[in-house]
Amino acid sequence: MKNLRHLTMAALLSACATPSLNAATLLDEDFQDGNIAGWNTSGTVYANAYYGNYSIGLRGRTASATYTLSTTGYVNVNIALDISAYSLEYGETCVAEVSNNGGNSWVTAITLYNGQDNSALYSANSVAIDADNKSQLMIRYRNGGNDYYDYCYGDNLLITGDVASGGGSSGSGSNDDYYDELTGSGNVSRSLLSYSTLTTGSDPGSRVDLSAYTLPQNAAHPEHAFAGILTLSGEATGGSFYEVKDTYNYTGSSDNTRKHLPEFEFQFIQTGSHIFPLQRGSIASAHPNWEYVLTPGRVWQEASDNGYSRAAIPFALQQRNANCMHNGVMTFLFKEDGSTSKVAYQISSETCLYFKADWWGLLGAAYTPETIAGQGQLIQDYQAEIAARIPTKPLSALSTDYPGTDPSAFEAPSGTDASHVSTAGFIYGGVHYRGDCVTRYGNYPYCDSMVVPSYSTAKSFFAGVAMMRLEKLYPGARNTTVSSHVPACNSNGNWSDVTLNNLLDMATGNYDSATYMSDEGASHTDGLFLTDSHSSKISYSCTQYTRKATPGNQWVYHTSDTYIAGTHMNDYLQDQLGSSADIFADTIVADLWEPIGVSPTGLYTRRTYDSVAQPFSGWGLMWLPDDLAKIARFVGIDNGEINSQQMLDSAELDAALQRNSLDSGTVPLTDYRYNNGFWAHNVAGDLSGCSGNQWIPFLSGFGGITVVLLPNDSVYYYFSDNDTYFWLEAVQAAHQIQSACQ
Repeated sequence: MKNLRHLTMAALLSACATPSLNAATLLDEDFQDGNIAGWNTSGTVYANAYYGNYSIGLRGRTASATYTLSTTGYVNVNIALDISAYSLEYGETCVAEVSNNGGNSWVTAITLYNGQDNSALYSANSVAIDADNKSQLMIRYRNGGNDYYDYCYGDNLLITGDVASGGGSSGSGSNDDYYDELTGSGNVSRSLLSYSTLTTGSDPGSRVDLSAYTLPQNAAHPEHAFAGILTLSGEATGGSFYEVKDTYNYTGSSDNTRKHLPEFEFQFIQTGSHIFPLQRGSIASAHPNWEYVLTPGRVWQEASDNGYSRAAIPFALQQRNANCMHNGVMTFLFKEDGSTSKVAYQISSETCLYFKADWWGLLGAAYTPETIAGQGQLIQDYQAEIAARIPTKPLSALSTDYPGTDPSAFEAPSGTDASHVSTAGFIYGGVHYRGDCVTRYGNYPYCDSMVVPSYSTAKSFFAGVAMMRLEKLYPGARNTTVSSHVPACNSNGNWSDVTLNNLLDMATGNYDSATYMSDEGASHTDGLFLTDSHSSKISYSCTQYTRKATPGNQWVYHTSDTYIAGTHMNDYLQDQLGSSADIFADTIVADLWEPIGVSPTGLYTRRTYDSVAQPFSGWGLMWLPDDLAKIARFVGIDNGEINSQQMLDSAELDAALQRNSLDSGTVPLTDYRYNNGFWAHNVAGDLSGCSGNQWIPFLSGFGGITVVLLPNDSVYYYFSDNDTYFWLEAVQAAHQIQSACQ
């Protein structure tokens, strides 16, 4: 065992490390001396040698090994480790996990399953846990097998941190971080949101073209570095508002809480010319209508800003307990000593069918510099997030990359005003071709950070995919009955013969009317969509409809059925892994989305507001465009594989994508099918050179959201909000690039 030691004045962990911090190695263990002294073990644990490489071996289900150390006095602590497995069967695992509170709770670093048990080492280069200044940091390897001949091996544990020699204050000095360095002179011609406007202007001002918030072409690299809290003042009364569409008469001529921003006080960190929030996803607030979604922005220097650096932060307002997304951006000037200007903000676009509006204003602000725990690791994680994005090109590049292609076929659905399209894209050949992000006042300046909602596409990419993952891990899960996993559905006897598969096919046999979308459009669905608690939502879902048909036959669309499916799968997973298991966090996020590089924004789902925190499953996801591209690529192009490892049940994925003739799903309309939460449309006769039926799988979301998974290894998507659902022209254009014939 290598000595546990502090290495003073070691090389800096990264170029982003604060100059007054010194790197140290807290633990470096590769077991090559065959010694496991210092590890607290249970079960059969030993130093294992495999072709000359030693590791800590754990044999059988009860085996575990835990190491405890203190990181008191250290910040930016990073934990890296390896784990491997051998001879696992379905449902068996090898787990590496970390606790920062003496073992009261654990964060999973890596979980290996059957199929990952070939003795190959799997690595976690940075465990997502706050390990700074902890009196008891614990690392544990655990065998989750079912018999004595299941093996897990831990190896290459490295824990590093920074010891502060001068406090590490971010409140002085200049920005010496050249991540994504800007090379302009700073001589920027600016007439909108000038230095004088941001420092002495009055609220509300006026709406401006959003180019005023854009990183300008000749911007210089920022002189100052932001790390700390940005606080706004006057949100409840400040700013101005203009209503574009209000289907449900939310607002009138008088003042209204919907016309103002929620309270704003959040931490941000800068790295080079980028700034990012510490909180992602919808952030719960006391505001009765809105919750913030904060995403990464940019920082730069302009010569006319009198020595201040200028920051722009994209954000969105998401309707409380709903999925509408209103995208905006704010900008301000700052110095490292805490000096700051007012904050200008503007929202001029949305993905929302029933409520459209502009917000804009100029609010007072305060910047409180602070040293943020784990800052170095947070910066590394952010830079890794950006580096992992799929390469992008504008849609216009399709005509160059594939001569004869008409890019306009991908820009917007036929007959749709571009102002109703938040964004559109086409993924092919390893490139994410992107359209503009159009608003009522110019293009949205930070398309990569624009948030789009899922609505019912979650029925496919959450509920359907979660079932395929469960079926891969636990064969037969799809055939379990609702009554065995959702007690709330047992009162009326209508669910004893309904399976998880029936729920995801919208064929439970329980409904009021078989007329297309009649039940879903009824006013009583407020009992699902407008209530806050799980008990209210599941009670509505289980009791609203009576038995009309044998399960598996009649298609009737109910988001409530998918809500039951999510509840069912959550209970099923808890039966397998324990009461703390969560179908979204453990099955979707940990197993699938994190390994394919989905951003922290995309690792969020709407949940009930009570202590149950039940995932909605049939709506309530959010994504950055790159997130949507990665998830669609994983399902439609990579066929559910990650690093050549099949993660989804192949038969159920094939059924969802209409590649399994023995399971084609249910029939909503002529030439349409629905299977495992996925739609499909028969475009026979519409693709030149193809013969016979041509079933194209797609996802559909409320208001005008479409994701098409083409059989030529491409994906087309658009997010719009005027109830338009046309995509044949894009499919025909993709077919010209490479045949989509089946």
